[in-house]
Amino acid sequence: MAAQKILIIGGVAAGPKAAARARRVDPDLEITILEQGRYVSFGACGLPYYIGGIMQKIEELTQTPVGIKRDSDFFRRVKGTTVHTRTRAEAIDRHKKEVRAVNLETGETAFFPYDRLVIATGSSPVRLPIPGADLPNVFHVWTIKDAVAIRKRLESGDVRNVVVIGAGLIGLEVAESMAKAKGLPGEPPRVTVIEAMAHITPNLLDPEIAAFVAKTLRLNQLEVRTGEMARRIEETPGGRMQVTTDKGTLAVDLVIVAIGARPNVSLAKEAGLEIGVTGGIKVNERMQTSDPDIYAGGDCVENVNIITGQPIYTPLGSVANKHGRVIGTNVAGGHETFPGVLGTAIYKVFDFAVARTGLTEKQARDFGYPVASVIVAGGDRAHFYPGSRAVHIKLIVDKNTRRVLGTQIVGPGDCDKRLDVVVAAISMGATVDQLANFDLGYSPPYNTAMDVLHHAANTMRNKLDGLARTLGPAEVKQMIDQGQDFVLVDVRTNREFSNIPPLRDKVSFIPLAKVREMHEKLPKDKPIVVYCAVSMRAWDAQRILNGLGFKDVRFLEGGLAAWPY
Repeated sequence: MAAQKILIIGGVAAGPKAAARARRVDPDLEITILEQGRYVSFGACGLPYYIGGIMQKIEELTQTPVGIKRDSDFFRRVKGTTVHTRTRAEAIDRHKKEVRAVNLETGETAFFPYDRLVIATGSSPVRLPIPGADLPNVFHVWTIKDAVAIRKRLESGDVRNVVVIGAGLIGLEVAESMAKAKGLPGEPPRVTVIEAMAHITPNLLDPEIAAFVAKTLRLNQLEVRTGEMARRIEETPGGRMQVTTDKGTLAVDLVIVAIGARPNVSLAKEAGLEIGVTGGIKVNERMQTSDPDIYAGGDCVENVNIITGQPIYTPLGSVANKHGRVIGTNVAGGHETFPGVLGTAIYKVFDFAVARTGLTEKQARDFGYPVASVIVAGGDRAHFYPGSRAVHIKLIVDKNTRRVLGTQIVGPGDCDKRLDVVVAAISMGATVDQLANFDLGYSPPYNTAMDVLHHAANTMRNKLDGLARTLGPAEVKQMIDQGQDFVLVDVRTNREFSNIPPLRDKVSFIPLAKVREMHEKLPKDKPIVVYCAVSMRAWDAQRILNGLGFKDVRFLEGGLAAWPY
């Protein structure tokens, strides 16, 4: 019997992964990849770091960990797969089970038969619908060609001002890389980020966590302008440009556009395959399209949110590789399923990690969950061990079922391992009570005896059980801005109070050790908000004051450490 023909359209992430997996499962398959670009199986997520000079050679993104180039010859010799680069698939004939493609170098048309087809056409950057968006010094960060052109422009020495339009994950990664770019003839350029929404990374973070990240960006001399929309880009005398927004103009030398991704589905749509409500190709749990002999994965498909069960579009390299593995197993005759996604993401801004998974508080409320949330700050290792760094956690749960719905974790400390713990908790349907007792590893160089994640879970439990009464930073900020009549109490030590200024000018200063003896100075007929460095002592103060007859006492979540304003 003739070998089964597996044809894959797309050679960046999901496609090569599917090919590698299929070959390991069945060594007799005939596997072919069609890729319209020059490169196959390259690390697109590393492009910002090449632009910033962290990586000196772009070839590092096209190599294996031991330095072997992943090209057509590599796939032929090692993976037993035929790869045609610079070959664009133009039509799928589902009845003949063949794909018409064109060689972009010669213009020659060829037909490729298949028994099972894999569509891994990825996504394209969303284009700015404004005048000047196609000028020569306006770039997207999408391909190796893009990254090389941007780096070359930076190395010219005449780029002094850069505007990044879009403060999502890619926009912030590129902005950070440029603001501290290495290997340039002069100083790194001044970078301004423009975001049309009210806060940065609006689809990933809640406002107060986004504000904390934006504060860090500004402290590192990166200008962040939210609630501002670009209207026009135009060339000015001297080879420079000008970006006009609805709030003014900026003189710039280079513009990066990072306002989102759009799934490449035209090929699938023209073939009559079903397109989902998010705009991506609709697939089942086996990654099959509406045609059972055609699979699809990566940025071109829509996923299912594990928590809500609703369709979601998540163009991430990590997801694409998982898709590829499932597809590779199934086209080789296996039966594997993909459960869906949580929208897990992590990125770096200067010395900060920014991580999230599950639902934000806003998303949870929009889906109708009865939401409870809490913000906690703490160290990533024992305070007495050198090098302890801060971690800030926002935890979101269903207040009725106590099921964990999501988290956002930011700070210079180790956020990634806490993120992965919550991913596991949500994936297994854990409650906050179970999370609070996860048997996490402890040794002073790596952790605290009770991890900051344990503290977040226990604070949430205390809040759900009516013991802890809290206010988030955004709520306290609103009370201050509105001039509400309440008493703000700082319960830190004298030394802390002297070294780090209080939250505002008019604040009652009562160290925790003196709350019992000085409580008569506080009014019982006004709301009281207590805070300290991370609000551990403020929680104690709240309970002390409750015991002394004060009814309306709350503490600031995360304390001064998590105050983003």
